[in-house]
Amino acid sequence: MAFSLPAVSIAGWQQGPAQQKVTLCLHGWLDNADSFLPLSAYLPELNLVAVDLPGHGQSGHRSSDAHYHFLDWIYDLATLIKIAGWQQVDIIGHSMGAMIGSVLAAVMPEMVRKLVLIDSIGLVTGEASNTTHQVRTAINHRWQSPNKQKPVYSDLQSAALARQNQSDFDLSSALILTRRGTTACAGGLTWSADMRLRESSAYRLLQPQATQLLHDIQCPVLAILAKDGLPMMQQARQEYQHCYRQLELIELSGGHHCHMTQPEPTANAIRQFLLS
Repeated sequence: MAFSLPAVSIAGWQQGPAQQKVTLCLHGWLDNADSFLPLSAYLPELNLVAVDLPGHGQSGHRSSDAHYHFLDWIYDLATLIKIAGWQQVDIIGHSMGAMIGSVLAAVMPEMVRKLVLIDSIGLVTGEASNTTHQVRTAINHRWQSPNKQKPVYSDLQSAALARQNQSDFDLSSALILTRRGTTACAGGLTWSADMRLRESSAYRLLQPQATQLLHDIQCPVLAILAKDGLPMMQQARQEYQHCYRQLELIELSGGHHCHMTQPEPTANAIRQFLLS
């Protein structure tokens, strides 16, 4: 499955009854659509459409004069929903994908019926006092990007072991992400993700902006927080949970990728929320 947007192509896959409302699945930073494969096995009744965000997985990269601004992903997905003619979707987002889904629900409320956040709540913000440093760092990162080389691995297993070492899941989960997230190169395999994804952002939302966006989400929201997930998400829970108009919050065992390592209880919570 592939979608041609005006500036970039988006790849993905569909599973389930295609005649039903689309449940759009949005992965986290440097992951890809296949992070939802374990979860999909327990949600056969949903029309799941999982996509690779631009710069990730099998989707296209932004043009050489562009970079990866958070708000551009909101535009990408709003355009995707419009072009695909889906009218209104449910969204399941993990980590960064949940934040993208949150802002989309706020600014395009007619497009989102219900929103599920997996080990994610609130938005990443910056301090106004850090603006100058933020922009300077971003410029330096942009200068450095062309000189950086991607690692090369002899086989899929080696790449998956490297991916596992950077996360909180087992090798089987790493293999799922690595199969979709690598491409052939001289000497073996390398990551398909755009190196520019690792650049520091030139700007961040300020907390009052984030608070306003979260307050403007009109649809019901389910936040599934992992008991052993990212500490920043537990901090964000205290900071932002009061901002949502309709929030249901539950905790499940597992780490940040609980939808991969604990797919059945995660799916059960999602099913009860989306189908109620």
